[in-house]
Amino acid sequence: MDYAHIMCYNWKKMMEQRINLSFWEAEEMELSRKNLGIAASLTLEIDAKAKRMKSQGMDIIGFGAGEPDFATPSYIIEAAKEALDKGYTRYTPSSGIIELRQSICHKLLRDNKVSYEPNEILVSNGAKHSLYNIFQAILNPGDEVIIPLPYWVSYPEMVKMADGIPVFVDTLEEENFGMNLDNLKEAITSRTKAIIINSPNNPSGCVYSREQLEGIAQLALEHNFFIVSDEIYEELLYEGAQHLSVASLDPQVRDITLLVNGMSKAYAMTGWRIGYTAGNSKIIDVMANIQSHATSNPNSIAQYASLAALNGPKDIIKDMVSQFDSRRRFMVDRINSIDGISCTTPQGAFYVMMNINDILNRMHNGRVLGGSLDFADALLESKNVAVVPGIAFGADGYVRLSYATSKENIEEGLNRIESFVKELI
Repeated sequence: MDYAHIMCYNWKKMMEQRINLSFWEAEEMELSRKNLGIAASLTLEIDAKAKRMKSQGMDIIGFGAGEPDFATPSYIIEAAKEALDKGYTRYTPSSGIIELRQSICHKLLRDNKVSYEPNEILVSNGAKHSLYNIFQAILNPGDEVIIPLPYWVSYPEMVKMADGIPVFVDTLEEENFGMNLDNLKEAITSRTKAIIINSPNNPSGCVYSREQLEGIAQLALEHNFFIVSDEIYEELLYEGAQHLSVASLDPQVRDITLLVNGMSKAYAMTGWRIGYTAGNSKIIDVMANIQSHATSNPNSIAQYASLAALNGPKDIIKDMVSQFDSRRRFMVDRINSIDGISCTTPQGAFYVMMNINDILNRMHNGRVLGGSLDFADALLESKNVAVVPGIAFGADGYVRLSYATSKENIEEGLNRIESFVKELI
């Protein structure tokens, strides 16, 4: 073996030793402290556990779904096929195709009475991605973001991922979980950078009134902070409830509002992953730069499908809402007929927050139900019913049930819940 081969052999052995050493030492290597503190999504964990049990042949009733149980409308699917046939499979502008951004502007003017230009629109990989981009763009270390309770599970984690601090504000079930302006005022500090509002709300189904939105907007203007308005459930409204976008109140309010929406809930397009933000072009530019490096453009085919959705008929949405409404009324009546549990009637979205405070600290099969996580675990193990513990939403005295499932499943699942509650001692 000549000198060159010897050196090559020795280098290879040395690298193998280093690789092996790195594996042995891996547990001592420090990972990101900030991101180690990010909690997993309990909603996704519960849904995954229920699906895993179902795949093993168990008869599982799942109330954890955060997506419509309807198929994507056929005209949207056909538009995606047409886009494929036309070869629209390459990169698009990272902010989204101009046709889609123009259609979003038209939709916001038509439905929400607020005017935007295409350069004030950023199309992203779902509304969740839109929210993530917002917090990355507006927050600096130590900035505070006010989040009303109960909240969607990802809000505080996304704030923390952007080095912000979540500040929680209580709401009351007897006020339908709406924003209490006195509580909001007490939460505002010199470090307040934004407030998140979500109307219709996940998980409570609350729809904010004009008076509440005007109060929030006035405080935001007075104290100079942003309003992040998550309006993903805007089409899912019941009993005459009206959705009002806070950005439509006033040009000044529009300028401090980051309006988030998407295709997932209204058009049963959860897997297509298209969301969007409308806002001041200076913020949109920063968000677009972040997105260009993180993910590039949203899926090209899904963009063309979304274009068809926004420009298509709304009859299918109305049919879906009608079925949700029927299930909602059945679920609310059935829950309130069971001793020990209760709920208010949601005005929007497709969730019910079931109050379990009166049965906490009781026992089931020798297990004390000390909180919503204990309740959810015991219910799933004993009755094969999956619900999401309220602790995931900052409301430990509740569990969330989705009525984005068939009425037959709802009836059977609630029968099992009643049986479970009757077994408590």
